[in-house]
Amino acid sequence: MAAPSLLNWRRVSSFTGPVPRARHGHRAVAIRELMIIFGGGNEGIADELHVYNTVTNQWFLPAVRGDIPPGCAAHGFVCDGTRILVFGGMVEYGRYSNELYELQASRWLWKKVKPHPPSSGLPPCPRLGHSFSLYGNKCYLFGGLANESEDSNNNVPRYLNDFYELELQHGSGVVGWSIPVTKGIVPSPRESHTAVIYCKRDSGSPKMYVFGGMCGARLDDLWQLDLETMSWSKPETKGTVPLPRSLHTASVIGNKMYIFGGWVPHKGENIETSPHDCEWRCTSSFSYLNLDTAEWTTLVSDSQEDKKNSRPRPRAGHCAVAIGTRLYFWSGRDGYKKALNSQVCCKDLWYLDTEKPPAPSQVQLIKATTNSFHVKWDEVPTVEGYLLQLNTDLPYQAVSSDPSASPNMQGVRMDPHRQGSNSIIPNSISDIVNSVKSEHTAVKGTSVKNKPDIKASTDSNASLHSSLAANASNHNSCVVDMLRKNEGPHTSANIGVLSSCLDLRTVIPETSVSSTVSSAQTMVTQQTIKTESSSTNGAVVKDETSLTTFSTKAEVDETCALPATKISRVEAHAATMPFSKETPSNPVAMVKAGERQWCDVGIFKNNTALVSQFYLLPKGKQSISKIGNADVPDYSLLKKQDLVPGTGYRFRVAAINGCGIGPFSKISEFKTCIPGFPGAPSAVRISKNVEGIHLSWEPPTSPSGNILEYSAYLAIRTAQIQDNPSQLVFMRIYCGLKTSCIVTAGQLANAHIDYTSRPAIVFRISAKNEKGYGPATQVRWLQGNNKKAPLN
Repeated sequence: MAAPSLLNWRRVSSFTGPVPRARHGHRAVAIRELMIIFGGGNEGIADELHVYNTVTNQWFLPAVRGDIPPGCAAHGFVCDGTRILVFGGMVEYGRYSNELYELQASRWLWKKVKPHPPSSGLPPCPRLGHSFSLYGNKCYLFGGLANESEDSNNNVPRYLNDFYELELQHGSGVVGWSIPVTKGIVPSPRESHTAVIYCKRDSGSPKMYVFGGMCGARLDDLWQLDLETMSWSKPETKGTVPLPRSLHTASVIGNKMYIFGGWVPHKGENIETSPHDCEWRCTSSFSYLNLDTAEWTTLVSDSQEDKKNSRPRPRAGHCAVAIGTRLYFWSGRDGYKKALNSQVCCKDLWYLDTEKPPAPSQVQLIKATTNSFHVKWDEVPTVEGYLLQLNTDLPYQAVSSDPSASPNMQGVRMDPHRQGSNSIIPNSISDIVNSVKSEHTAVKGTSVKNKPDIKASTDSNASLHSSLAANASNHNSCVVDMLRKNEGPHTSANIGVLSSCLDLRTVIPETSVSSTVSSAQTMVTQQTIKTESSSTNGAVVKDETSLTTFSTKAEVDETCALPATKISRVEAHAATMPFSKETPSNPVAMVKAGERQWCDVGIFKNNTALVSQFYLLPKGKQSISKIGNADVPDYSLLKKQDLVPGTGYRFRVAAINGCGIGPFSKISEFKTCIPGFPGAPSAVRISKNVEGIHLSWEPPTSPSGNILEYSAYLAIRTAQIQDNPSQLVFMRIYCGLKTSCIVTAGQLANAHIDYTSRPAIVFRISAKNEKGYGPATQVRWLQGNNKKAPLN
């Protein structure tokens, strides 16, 4: 974690949708990228459920139904998958609740649940300010404040330190309450404290940590409950303990418990001598406890003033949510106006990255041309942008110093909540429906053999060999072609078909990801379409762990549901080099490997980039600007260089957040195309029929002349693949002018199921013009998680 002076807080602005009114005493949980807020109040208790999408920067009010609970404040609020539980809280002044409600967020359906009472003892009494923590299939209730008076207008407070366990049923519903027998000294009664549960990686014993709270005076004690032995203890800590406080928040990220805000004593007052009479104030102090070492670290002290409004102002009764390694804080109160007898509430939303982002996946290729690449990589949650770099064996030669000459470069400053603003949207939804989710990735070191060695294969492979002889005879009189994908990103292979030698010096990244590609190979989304998916007004309900979000923004990701009987799930990959015996002549001398310099392509808000140029970094002449705590060049001062046809380029990418630039991804390598060869076929579709499957595709968008024929290949089972699953062996199943072919059930019975990512049958399709074969499109037909034969 960064030092206090380097904390990079971000205030979220420019959000859309119905923003909830400012409040305190509310609670929040996170379901993936969604922050869900319920309850709280200011000038009345709120009963709405508000949702904030941290990716699209949108607030929305879901249309909830069922047993909608009354508004409440200072309640228990936990999330189990997409199920949210609400317990207790203040429903009106002086009247507290002990009712339990369940929300199925995948349907926004409320249900009032009635757990069985404990086998011995009474169920929890009505209360507020308690802690309600989830671990596994159990919730743990501790403490709170009860009203001893039956008259809600005559409040007689009673602080609690009772402890209950609530067992949950799987998916929905609860079993009942129990009162565990605990050992050791029990913490003193309190309310408005925090309780988190943490389990060390090397220990199977989860522990609950209770910190602070209120019991007539604010508290600063830390308690630990071992949930296996049910033993209370008071751990010895190191470092500076935060001031006594209540109405603060505690959030666990990794092995750290982050404490922010709350009510604390005024400076200089001796709380030990007069704990009940001293004045209290809100704080913006920020500390964390390392739960492995029991050491406190102060990130923002109470004495640090913030004159630039660069971090959240002091507050209490706010909410905090951890999404990934990012902490979000919203609203809360920051004072009390005695003259108006009302709270002063904050209306702001802030977040803080607690550590640098992880490395993204390898850069994947969507499309290659003679002088550009369209690339993508997997999204990294809660980041502000990505730094893309490349290097090549060619000496760098600057061609331009005008920064405006590269339209695809993003500025250094980016709006982290507008990550979809530069996405390419198809002309219509039909463009998506008509386009099976496919992906273009480089294929490296593929080889074609005129006389494949299939002795190690099964007898069924031999029958497949003979059944394909007629189809293969049109291609250089070759009975069968087999393509082998070599290992590693830095190998190449010569492809021989009879007397012709085809050079395929391309690279396949180690991982496969998918993107939607329209007939023009336009990238639309980043996830494979699942045919069982359905869409609802801006988001998809894929399974019981999905959410239906009601967004006013057009969201393209997985907004089409494809009938399983018509179009199957596929992923497509495109090679970057033509199947050709010709290689470009390169008059420029190659540089030594040790002299390679990584150059910036630019900083991108989204996880895609169109690369046609890169920036040159002059030695000793870098003008530095800041991103978070990391240095990046000032691109306006740098020269640029164009990509060159028929040249290999290595790529890597790193994610950026408020803590700076994270580690780089593994390296991928792609080659620009040679002029004159056709592009890769696009918009591949697979549909089932009585004979097997129907495989179809669109012609290349850049044919570079007349297309003479297409070839389609199927990865087949061999003993070679069993020994080395990374080496796929392909057999040609079609050669002709048509842009479709039938793959029979007999052929599919011999198909290799690739398990490098999701189980899939792999096809490759390429086009040939007068100059030769162009790059292939690799298609992964997803088979689900079982190992059944295709078409089952």
